Parts: sequence; C-alpha cells; structure tokens
Amino acid sequence: MSSTLKRMAPAPSSAAVDVRRTVLDAALAIIDVQGPDAVSMREVARQAGVSHQAPYHYFRDRAGIFAAISEEGFLGLSEALHNAGVSTAHPARDGLRAYVSFAMTHRGHFRVMFRNDICGIATHEPALLAADQAFNALLTVVGDVVESTQSEHNTLVWATTLWSIAHGLATLVIDGPLVPRLAKHPGINDVDAYLDTVIDHFAEMVTRQAKELFTS
Repeated sequence: MSSTLKRMAPAPSSAAVDVRRTVLDAALAIIDVQGPDAVSMREVARQAGVSHQAPYHYFRDRAGIFAAISEEGFLGLSEALHNAGVSTAHPARDGLRAYVSFAMTHRGHFRVMFRNDICGIATHEPALLAADQAFNALLTVVGDVVESTQSEHNTLVWATTLWSIAHGLATLVIDGPLVPRLAKHPGINDVDAYLDTVIDHFAEMVTRQAKELFTS
C-alpha cells in the first residue's frame, strides 16, 4: 500500500493495529479483484486469516470497513493532489496525472470512495472530513490553473471541469474498456505513455481555455 495513504487512529496496542490493518487490506484485496459488493465480514475475516469475530473488534459492520477505506483513500488523494501542486509550472497536467495515478495504484479505495451507497461520507464524519480535504486540494490545483483570483462560482466550475476529466479517464482505465481496447491496437506498446499523452492534451486544452476566459 502506498505511503501516501494515512492510517486512521491507531488502536491501543501494536497487535490491535496489525489486525485492523490486516482486515482493511483483506477488504481492499477483495474489492480489487471482485469489487465492493463481494465484501462481507465473514469473507474479510477469511481472507485476513483471523477469526470470524475479529473484524467486529474494529468495525461495527461492513459499512464501517467501507467508511475507513474511504477516509484512507480521500486522505491519500488529498496528499497526491497537494504534492502535485507543490510545483505550479504545469498545475493542470500534474493534477490530472496525480488523480489518474492514484486511481490506478489504489483501485480498491477508488471503487469505494465515489459510490454514495457505500462510501460512508453521509454516516461517518471522518470519511466526510477526508473527502472535504481532498476537494479542497483540488480547489488549490484549480487556483493554480486559472492563475488569478476568481469568484467562488468560477472556481467551483473549473474544479468540476477538471474533476470530471480526471475521474472520467480514471474510470475508463480501471473499470472501463479503454485498456483492453488499447491492447488490441498494434501502434500502442506503452499504455502509461499513451495515457500521459492524453493527459497532456487535456491539460493543454484546460489551461488554454482558462487563460482565454479569464483574460478576455
């Protein structure tokens, strides 16, 4: 698991932390292969190699597991976007790359974070706070793209634009037909390089349009 992902509040003992981490990793492994709907407390325990009751010591039910995954994921995405904004030479490109890269390397988290029926942001405050933090990081990237102080409405419009592009491409990559289709194309030997080209085009379009709209 990437170092960008923050663990939630540790349990009193190192053994408890290890079991909690093992349970979360088992759930993520299930989601990565079979999707969130395959997660159950019993299956998570089996995959984690712990007793059937062990997950209940840390999570009330599978909704609690999903909420913890969401919190962890949003914190990781927030940090990825923040790191992308450290250098503002190419904020749109770096922000898009950070978002898509996060989705590709943390598929289990990504598949939970944006499903309103399971992500837990409506029922678990830590997940909501982490989601807000990630969105604020996105707003920071957008502020660098427009290169000027804009109204709250304009900033939100551009955040939604950039988010839509990033999320659409990420979804096509991890759960859509894009990668299998590219594999059939004889002229594409490096999918990552191809995605970088797509991101570069998107970033150039967004940056140019932002400059035209806000300098006219």
